[in-house]
Amino acid sequence: MWPIFLQGFVLCFGLIVPIGAQNAFVLRQGLRREHVTSVVLFCGAADSVLILAGIYGMAQAIGDRPLLSRFLALAGALFLAWYGWKAILRMRHADKLRAAPGGDALRRGAAVAQAAAFTLLNPHVYLDTVLLVGGIGAQQPVSLQAWFAAGACIASIAWFGLLGFGARWLAPWFAQPKSWQILDGLIGVTMWTVAALMARQALLGH
Repeated sequence: MWPIFLQGFVLCFGLIVPIGAQNAFVLRQGLRREHVTSVVLFCGAADSVLILAGIYGMAQAIGDRPLLSRFLALAGALFLAWYGWKAILRMRHADKLRAAPGGDALRRGAAVAQAAAFTLLNPHVYLDTVLLVGGIGAQQPVSLQAWFAAGACIASIAWFGLLGFGARWLAPWFAQPKSWQILDGLIGVTMWTVAALMARQALLGH
């Protein structure tokens, strides 16, 4: 059960970490110490709902269709291999995660509304959480799907918590391109490893 939990954790973590508007917004709120708990809880809860919907929705759709399951596993493996390659390429052109702490103060409702927009209006969130994480989770044995889901959900919540509550400590680290080069390298290797395991499972049927 723990290998399945870890697979869900590292997969979700690798998908959610790369620089994006949602991460920058959470970091900004953390630097301002403004409605951090509400923003972190919303982002983590929204991701968790999408992950669970993807896993159990895909599990119902796949059912007793081994060919469809194998096709989805191969498609997922190809996507992860491509995703890992993108992470390796990012190492050559390292970016920074910057979040300007200035600007007008936001009310709690406005902060959560912006978090919702950054989360739910991004088409990649549905590709990553619902289709990819959900599809991989749905292929796990029924008795272990909850462990995979727990790993993925905890990864999301932990990352947003780290960004929001650790913003002031992590901001200098996030501002260093070298830090992101190391992180992208780890993400690339992790995605390739998961892709290889998925491809093996799909081709060998176990």
